[in-house]
Amino acid sequence: MTASFDYNQLLKWHKENKESSLHDRYITLSRIAPLFQKLDDRFSFEVIGQSVEHRDIHKITWGKGPLKVLAWSQMHGNESTTTKALFDLFRYLSLKNDKNIEALYNALHIVFIPMLNPDGAERFTRLNAVEVDLNRDAQHLSQPESRVLRGIFDKFKPKYCFNLHGQRTIFSVGEPAKPATVSFLSPAEEKKRTVTYSRKAGMAVINAMNSMLQQFIPGQVGRYDDGFNENCVGDTFQMMGAHTVLFEAGHYPGDYKRDVTRQYIFLSYVRAFEYLLDEDIKLDGVDEAYMRIPDNEKKFTDIIIRNLKLPKVGVVDVAVQYEEKLVHGEIQFIPRIHKVADLRYFEGHREVDGKGCKVSKPSDIQWKEGDELNEITINAEIPTTFSLFLDKKL
Repeated sequence: MTASFDYNQLLKWHKENKESSLHDRYITLSRIAPLFQKLDDRFSFEVIGQSVEHRDIHKITWGKGPLKVLAWSQMHGNESTTTKALFDLFRYLSLKNDKNIEALYNALHIVFIPMLNPDGAERFTRLNAVEVDLNRDAQHLSQPESRVLRGIFDKFKPKYCFNLHGQRTIFSVGEPAKPATVSFLSPAEEKKRTVTYSRKAGMAVINAMNSMLQQFIPGQVGRYDDGFNENCVGDTFQMMGAHTVLFEAGHYPGDYKRDVTRQYIFLSYVRAFEYLLDEDIKLDGVDEAYMRIPDNEKKFTDIIIRNLKLPKVGVVDVAVQYEEKLVHGEIQFIPRIHKVADLRYFEGHREVDGKGCKVSKPSDIQWKEGDELNEITINAEIPTTFSLFLDKKL
């Protein structure tokens, strides 16, 4: 059973038909719950457990084929891009009389958990309500959310697992550095990080997604660090025999709401499922191709002000990083000083040339890490504003 997707047309479809009720970064259970009732009749959904604060955790099931896939999103509550893309995917999979979708439906049996950590989503935090990182709880299973996921895994027995996450704007790919817009990982099963059959199966899926994405974001796909940690869910599921793939939704230039990255995550979902239709996947050489995907590095910061002349310091570069903060139900981006140093080997998503001039405003800034820096005036010229919502150029 085969399918043949035109990814240029699919990208066009996404721009015109994505789930418009989900936008920005703050995606909570109350925003996705109404969408369950709008699912096509070939989907089913049910409550499979509750969070620490008794919010429902749902699973959505689609497909009647033999190949089982388990996918979960928002294990970290502030990583919402993959969730938005899931609901875009649900809209796409609801299309009628499409031979490609029919091929997927007849070959795959997919269980989605669209929001594993609804308490963290409500708070816009990585952790759950009692400040536990669910992605470090795979062995202890100390949290109800962790036990819900493990219970589904044990009962469903998936052949593939898709672990859906987001990563910060600091991550880069290649030399010269580009933003890591999408990154992937086939997790290790043990400390030696041996390339096992299960890892190769995940690598093959990643290679297929990477090849497709190079058409759209060349040089902006990275390979996430494969250091082994048995407390991480992906590593544990890989150890247990499920071919596991980590998705990381990263930064696209200017896309702080992650609505451009969302497009490429959506395309990646479709490409992964399309690839799984080939029941005779060849694994020879997939690890070599996988290793050619460049490593994630940390060479970016949100803003770099170059060549500033600071009192008692001299001429330096200043890195500014946004703190993402939930304020009255909205995510605000607070610019804070991250580093004051020679940053010639780092890149800014935005760069300002200070031209060696002395900064005259604001006078109360001590130029220490963590200080908030909303604007500066260089030699009494027009103030340069760093607030994401005030500066329309970002």
